[in-house]
Amino acid sequence: MKVLGIETSCDETGVAVYDTSRKGADGLLAHAVYSQIALHAEYGGVVPELASRDHVRKLLPLIRQTLGEAGLGVADLDGVAYTAGPGLVGALLVGAGVARSLAWALDIPAIGVHHMEGHLLAPLMEDDPLRGPPEPPFVALLVSGGHTQLVAVEAIGRYRLLGETLDDAAGEAFDKTAKLMGLPYPGGPQLAALAEQSDKAPGQPGAFRFSRPMTDRPGLDFSFSGLKTQVLLAWRDSDQSETTKADIARGFEDAVIDTLAIKCERALDAAACDVLVVAGGVGANRRLRAKLQLMAERRGGRVCFPRPALCTDNGAMIAFAGALRLQAGQHDDAAVHVTPRWDMASLPAVAA
Repeated sequence: MKVLGIETSCDETGVAVYDTSRKGADGLLAHAVYSQIALHAEYGGVVPELASRDHVRKLLPLIRQTLGEAGLGVADLDGVAYTAGPGLVGALLVGAGVARSLAWALDIPAIGVHHMEGHLLAPLMEDDPLRGPPEPPFVALLVSGGHTQLVAVEAIGRYRLLGETLDDAAGEAFDKTAKLMGLPYPGGPQLAALAEQSDKAPGQPGAFRFSRPMTDRPGLDFSFSGLKTQVLLAWRDSDQSETTKADIARGFEDAVIDTLAIKCERALDAAACDVLVVAGGVGANRRLRAKLQLMAERRGGRVCFPRPALCTDNGAMIAFAGALRLQAGQHDDAAVHVTPRWDMASLPAVAA
């Protein structure tokens, strides 16, 4: 099947075509992402109504562009997948409306995809020449601006939540911490880049050491709001020089990465598993990747990441996840409906 994927859950318009007759990365015929960062920068965060209107403007041209790059016309498509949730309801409805209309006009099946399942399955598209893509069972760390979750993946569509954030997600904590230090929007990547400028060597304690929240007790849940407050107080009471700013950024990043790594190892122990899959925007963080790689090697296991371009929201992950379900005979009715809040554990399993 050649499946068109459409992602409009928040502030990126993503479109891709995935061909199931090819394996792994070869199946991704084309993909494109339009980011609304410049649009929302003036407001310091995503404005839902503006996001929806921009999806309306950009989605159809992006579909035409992506099909052209894949060398296909709409008549060549065998299915359509779109993000049905979770996300901003107006933004989701733009993608769902276009996807359902296109599927109806072409008389092909369409399916709504869970946004986080798309992230979770993205590493399965990647090629590992020695061991191939990861296969269930494994543990997944879903870490982005809206979600920080540890999930036991027993099979595609069979997910068991092991732990999640009780307040800010990791990416959200990055963004909010950057904002209180006066960094421009979007703050998370800016803060990570600033942390690179700290002159502290990897593995050595920095000038600022913050707590590793909720690691001093059993459990797999996360909380980053207290860490954010610690950074606020440290920044307020410092000389606020550029060197200090970089050192605080480094101390914050180290705390988040250590916390994620500690919880991931606990989750692997709890699931009696040594394969970890990491997905979501924060999964592109260089230091996080290195830390988890070392942890996996020490355990004799493996950790799998999508390429950095597929860590943030994109149509490729939606096309791939949708293709797996469409191939299994699953599809939705002709109604246009979205689910802004959606428990991934409620998804049906995909038959092997």
